Amino acid sequence: MKKLAKLAIFFSLTFIIIFAAATGIRFLSLRVDWAKSLPAKPETTLTLILAAAHWALSLSLFASILTAMNYTVRRLVNPAIAAACVIVLSFIFSFGISLALQQWQAVPPAKVSGVNLGGRGLILSNASSRSETAIVLLNGTLEPLGPRITSLPGEPLTYQRAAGGNFDLPSVPFRNDTPWFLESIAKDIRLNAETFRNKFTEGFFSFFIYAGSLIFLLCSLGYASKFSVWPLANLFIATLAFRGILAFNTFFNTPEMQIITSAFLNNKLPVALALPLMFLGFGILLNVYSFLVFAAKRRSDDEL
Repeated sequence: MKKLAKLAIFFSLTFIIIFAAATGIRFLSLRVDWAKSLPAKPETTLTLILAAAHWALSLSLFASILTAMNYTVRRLVNPAIAAACVIVLSFIFSFGISLALQQWQAVPPAKVSGVNLGGRGLILSNASSRSETAIVLLNGTLEPLGPRITSLPGEPLTYQRAAGGNFDLPSVPFRNDTPWFLESIAKDIRLNAETFRNKFTEGFFSFFIYAGSLIFLLCSLGYASKFSVWPLANLFIATLAFRGILAFNTFFNTPEMQIITSAFLNNKLPVALALPLMFLGFGILLNVYSFLVFAAKRRSDDEL
């Protein structure tokens, strides 16, 4: 009982710390993306915080379950009791934070104006080479749709008095050295956060089915935390397994996969239940496998 209480405290503190840190970092990232967009669009600080919090919720769920299951193995907590505790706490945190974020969306915040970045002659280009299109804003970001000079590959410079129609400008250039695998993880977390938000909007039952099955699968993957006798290797293997679940979740929710799944089910089962049932079934198989491995080891120990 004492170990279970320590596990609950450890999970709660881990979830809160990761959620707070991830929200702050994501907010700064969204703030930069908003500030460099042209023309500057009115935005609210609360909107950015809510978007950052939704993203952080998804990250916190995966990261806290991963660390909690690794803690369970290292502290020799009963796996079944530990998994049940983590499942309950994960759902409570997920539902509670989602409910709070939904309530805060109703608050009418004041809009703030964009920040003018760059002066006259600002060059906008998302080019990775010299052959890409570039736009020179003669009046800078103070008048982003005003006079400009456009440079097209293989053509002379073109002067324009103003942008016509729905003209999208490249964003203000910022250096971005983020590795591609981190960007892919951030994108998958964002898509998973959007799924969480959509399920919560649909109702408690829809959220319970999706979040519950996902949490159950992640906790069932805890057996990977004791794959070998090296704790660091176990943590690495479990991290890869969690990354695979996140990528599969993104892949399955693509429009193409939804169409294929709908055609395969032939209206015998709602498409929205397909992924939760897959999570649930795979989690049950993992638990059965873990039980058989435990029974085989115990029988071999008895024979010795």
